[in-house]
Amino acid sequence: MAHGRKSNEKVVYVGDSRVRKREGERPVPPDYSSYPGRSEAFIPNFLLKEWMVGAVVLVGFLVLTIAEPAPLGYPADPLNAAFIPMPDWYFLFLYQLLKYPWVSGDYVVLGVVGVPGIAFGALLLAPFLDTGKERRFYRRPVAASLMLLSLISVIYLTKVSWDHYQYELKLTNTVPEHIEREEKAREAAQAGKAGVEEQKPSAPEAETALVDPNDPAVELTKKAACISCHGTDLKGSGSQVPSLHGIGERYSKEQLVDIVTNGKGSNMPAFKDTLNEGEIDQLASWLAKQKKAE
Repeated sequence: MAHGRKSNEKVVYVGDSRVRKREGERPVPPDYSSYPGRSEAFIPNFLLKEWMVGAVVLVGFLVLTIAEPAPLGYPADPLNAAFIPMPDWYFLFLYQLLKYPWVSGDYVVLGVVGVPGIAFGALLLAPFLDTGKERRFYRRPVAASLMLLSLISVIYLTKVSWDHYQYELKLTNTVPEHIEREEKAREAAQAGKAGVEEQKPSAPEAETALVDPNDPAVELTKKAACISCHGTDLKGSGSQVPSLHGIGERYSKEQLVDIVTNGKGSNMPAFKDTLNEGEIDQLASWLAKQKKAE
């Protein structure tokens, strides 16, 4: 029965036993309207709440992004062979997934489109496939198992990807750009120069021209593949790969012979198996002449 003019009057729905059910009539499954106050329609009520919660979370992320903007990296340098590409943290699990042979190479379409498509497609279809009324997760073993499997997979792949990234940094003795930037800012702050460099950027140093650019030793830089790291102009790329212009100011010929022969650190390989002693001496002699014009 319906309530009258009193809006706070409790409404009680009762059945009428005098109304007989007709033979052959198909039973009508109870829907959300059969449980007033205990359930609601998925579309649009429940879905609208989900979208509202998602919008609030998105606004929170936007506010956090504006309050703490990510620092810009250094300009892209295609000649920087020491750079280790790394996606943002929320894509680490996909980054690690694409490293496996069964989702890369000949199966790259499966890895890029197939696996993510199945995962996100299942997520979109979940409300239509899992129509049970039970809300306790331990009574929905299939849905709960898939959810736990997905969560464990994402956490595992993210950790493996991050550990491998740290291993590569240690193996190549590479300092990430953001850490290098923080160290420079900390050193500047300790020296009392914080903020001065940003207001008054230092003028770029004058480039040192190559001495004897037509020397036959230049051909040895191509034979030793020096240009693959130092670039075709031999100007290097950042602190990891120094410029060969003016390198004679920092090293003597004997030191250059030792560096070319045995390498230096993790970025400079040894060329004793690529060049003979005469070629190394010829190359070191030319490098030792690379000094600023007096």
